[in-house]
Amino acid sequence: MSASATASAAEQISYEDFRRVDIRVGTVVEAEPYPEARKPAYKLTIDFGPEIGTRRSSAQITIHYRPEEIIGRQVAAVVNFPPKQIGRFRSEVLVLGFPDASGEVVMIGPDKPVPNGGRLF
Repeated sequence: MSASATASAAEQISYEDFRRVDIRVGTVVEAEPYPEARKPAYKLTIDFGPEIGTRRSSAQITIHYRPEEIIGRQVAAVVNFPPKQIGRFRSEVLVLGFPDASGEVVMIGPDKPVPNGGRLF
């Protein structure tokens, strides 16, 4: 989705609607290039703590990040979407970010360390 497609305010939802989307924080423990992807991407393994465990994600974040610099970084992700097959890779969570001025992804995460698995509220 382009930045212009999301520029206007979305329709209002209830707090219960918001609570249905399970957004958690996790720490990237592995990051590697995914050269088979149609658009440049990395394969990430993210530790969401003992309740959720580690999950994998394909993320199109190659413009602003290199694999070695995101290992150890905390990120926010939706953990209750169904897994999505992306080529030969099964993505289990959706890593969240905002588009920069060019539409490239800038990941979001806490600005101070928090326990893995913490839920956004």
